[in-house]
Amino acid sequence: MPGWIRRYPNAIGLVILAVVLAVVPLGIQNNYILTILIFVAEFTMLTIGLSLLMGYAGQISLGQATFFGIGAYTTAILSTHFQFSPWLSLAAGIVLAAGLAYLIGILIFRLRGHYLAMATLGMNIILFLILTQEVAWTGGPSGFRGIPDLTLGSFVLSSDIHYYYLFWFFVLIVIALSLNIVNSRVGRAMRALHTSEVAAETVGINTNAYKRKVFTLSAAYGALAGGLHAAYLGFISPSSFGIGVSIELVVMAVAGGLASVWGALFGAAIIILIDQYVGNLIEIIIPQASGEYEIIAFGLILMVIMVFMPEGLFSGTVNRLREWYKERQKNRAQMMAG
Repeated sequence: MPGWIRRYPNAIGLVILAVVLAVVPLGIQNNYILTILIFVAEFTMLTIGLSLLMGYAGQISLGQATFFGIGAYTTAILSTHFQFSPWLSLAAGIVLAAGLAYLIGILIFRLRGHYLAMATLGMNIILFLILTQEVAWTGGPSGFRGIPDLTLGSFVLSSDIHYYYLFWFFVLIVIALSLNIVNSRVGRAMRALHTSEVAAETVGINTNAYKRKVFTLSAAYGALAGGLHAAYLGFISPSSFGIGVSIELVVMAVAGGLASVWGALFGAAIIILIDQYVGNLIEIIIPQASGEYEIIAFGLILMVIMVFMPEGLFSGTVNRLREWYKERQKNRAQMMAG
């Protein structure tokens, strides 16, 4: 393998991904496929935030959809009720979600393990109740309509292809930022925190501060995805931000590999594709099925992945390929020496 590839694998990966994403729509005539790719981008941002929190910092969260919903509804409310610019509304949603995450983190990171998981689950339940009960502001169970499109000057983003490029533009930024973080001093501190919180504290790492910071960043990613989601669809409802979505995000993070930014992209893509088929299959087998059946299906998928590929589908595959390459190079060297 050339040295320049080993030295800059992430930069090369980003360039390749950007080129592929730029040319993919040229061969797509079906808007449904573009919509699926937009949702992959959306859930990639959410999953990367969760991977940073769970995979690198080792903090359990079952409430990522909370910040997804805060971003979406803040964008919707400010841009319609108060006639704010959609971009300003989106930015306000990110700031609000990040601020709440930081304040909530001061309290909930006194907890650990399953207690922390239950606390983050409680956040999601509280948000869902607010969204369904505050009908005057959120539209209640019927949803929120009339959210304006985003604009770039006088150009209105009104088609799937416009939002496809917008969503993936932000995904590339999120991936680049996250890779920079995990490969920096902050990333090393997060991995130390994950390995042993006590050991991390003994070498001078402020573990509580790092927990709050990564939780805040994860919330910002979620709110960004939520604001874009609201602008793209023009309609949102509480069902898009419930507990089932948070569980689905955990499955995506685990499927790709928890401690992998690239794995988050792979996990989001594979689970969304599976979701399309699993949901349709459940509806065929059980016509009156509700969302609980999909949660059960994702629970089973999560169990299978954890048993047979605990490193995740993406991370596990990459590690196996890396081991195979090293073994191949070793055998070649032995043959040349012999």
